[in-house]
Amino acid sequence: MARATLLVLADGRFPAGGHAHSGGAEAAVKAGRITGAADLEAFCRGRLHTAGLVSASLAAAAALGVDPVELDSAADARTPSLALRVASRRLGRQLTRAARATWPSAELDALAREFPKGAHQAVVLGVTARAAGLGADDAAYCSVYESVSGVASATVRLLSLDPFDATGVLARLAPEMDVVVGAAVEAARGVGGGGVGVLPAASGPLGEIGAEVHAAWPVRLFAS
Repeated sequence: MARATLLVLADGRFPAGGHAHSGGAEAAVKAGRITGAADLEAFCRGRLHTAGLVSASLAAAAALGVDPVELDSAADARTPSLALRVASRRLGRQLTRAARATWPSAELDALAREFPKGAHQAVVLGVTARAAGLGADDAAYCSVYESVSGVASATVRLLSLDPFDATGVLARLAPEMDVVVGAAVEAARGVGGGGVGVLPAASGPLGEIGAEVHAAWPVRLFAS
């Protein structure tokens, strides 16, 4: 049952709003940093080991039952870009709505009351996984996969990239996703003894800058 539930949560068709976001791909394409499959793979690899690791550790910690208010503050501290903080909370609000309808939970209800405008997506993902009967590893896997699959899907639309090539990128990154999930869950398990400060704080400055530039565009295909 748990594995089937994981597939539901990780499915790109789950109505959590991710389809409207490019994970920085739109800005990177316009800047010429993504022009094909090879660039996409490099971009996704960098994102996986920075923002992907941070988000996965937050999601894993939330799935373990760490206070989501503390985790939300930790997410804020690890997201310098205002544009990315806004996008994360919008995604968190949408995920909260979808999750409460799918897996009714007192913890999700409390999260919605505490953050009426949305908690950070990674935190909501972890609380959702917990409500769905999933574990920290499951939450981390959902998070790392979303961090690169959204970019790949957006690039297919932005560049008319062959979907087979984009899927090949994700397949080649799969072993690294395993590594990132392991690191994220290990860090999350350390929160009990060391507080949220032990969670990773990796960053990608170009991604942060690109998000701010992208937010100022008058016309864009994706919300972020």
